[in-house]
Amino acid sequence: MIKPIAAFDRIGEENAFAVLARATELSDQGRDIINLGIGQPDFKTPDHIVEAAIKALRDGHHGYTPANGLLATREAVCRRTLSTTGVEISPDDVMIMPGGKPTMYAAIRMLGEAGADILYPDPGFPIYRSMIEHVGARPVPVPMREENGFAFSASETLSLITPETRLLILNSPANPTGGVTPKSEIDALVAGLAAHPHVAILSDEIYDVMTYDGERHTSLLGYPEIRDRLIVLNGWSKTWAMTGWRMGWSIWPESLIGSVRKLAVNCWSCVNAPSQFAGIAAIDGPQDAVDKMLEAFDRRRRLVTELLNGLPGVSCIVPKGAFYAFPNISATGWKAKPLARALLEEAGVALIGGPDFGVLGEGYVRVSCANSDENIEKAIERMGDFLENRKP
Repeated sequence: MIKPIAAFDRIGEENAFAVLARATELSDQGRDIINLGIGQPDFKTPDHIVEAAIKALRDGHHGYTPANGLLATREAVCRRTLSTTGVEISPDDVMIMPGGKPTMYAAIRMLGEAGADILYPDPGFPIYRSMIEHVGARPVPVPMREENGFAFSASETLSLITPETRLLILNSPANPTGGVTPKSEIDALVAGLAAHPHVAILSDEIYDVMTYDGERHTSLLGYPEIRDRLIVLNGWSKTWAMTGWRMGWSIWPESLIGSVRKLAVNCWSCVNAPSQFAGIAAIDGPQDAVDKMLEAFDRRRRLVTELLNGLPGVSCIVPKGAFYAFPNISATGWKAKPLARALLEEAGVALIGGPDFGVLGEGYVRVSCANSDENIEKAIERMGDFLENRKP
């Protein structure tokens, strides 16, 4: 029997897709399943974006594009970056990617190896740790604590840096917690990083527009002192409800952009042309659909939090960003993953156990707000009935 090399034994998964598959299977069997697990907007891509892709196809844009993306698409990213961060960047520093994960992989692949440490948020997006382990580096979790609003602590993060640290991964607004790190903590972190010039930074800013209650996203691009070692991940998936289009972008320092372009040539050649024209339309076109989606997520996160706090043994802080809540279920007596499994199989509610997001995720579950108010109310009512009547 042919087997892959040992490095492939170290690849993890994103369990949200496994939960989605099981929820779909149960639904196909006739079960009434409410999915609060998957992390994608429940809105359609706005019509003008779809039409831009159709027009590109009809206009004959059927061929390869440059490995780093069409110049027009990269220029659109520059315009969008200037409008959201106030920072001017060059299209030469931009990579158009087939989603957000390739940027994670590229950064971790370039900077991780045996003997290297990579710091990542925990609880955090599971692919960070999976890829760190795959390349043979040592994953070092940076705690995201409930008492801090699931924001990172600059002093705690800096205390974890050693001479072996190669890369620090940051994510705010955050998946799975909805945490938003205050600018004061980011200021302190950047100041402390001056003592560690050997450490690169990957800032995952895919939820940058999704902040609430007067919070504002602070982009790491606003700190020129770290620009020569900063990689910024962003994209179209969340903001414009384009998860299935597989469209992302990233901004790279001059010392790394050539390497990531060559990796693209070797791995995926380029991003498909029609999607890139859709991406331009998303950035430059009307944003009213985005505004409506954010209004819905704002309303739903407050609804979710209120309802969750009414459940026995459950407490939930109000998320400040993204479209997730991360309730504490430790007082229910359930472990997180068995609870998530039982809720899906017995109550017809799909959500994700906290340990799927890291070793510090025990005692929590992730609830996506990307469903209708009606379904959210129905799902959390089912959760309440389950917790009242079913013991661990």
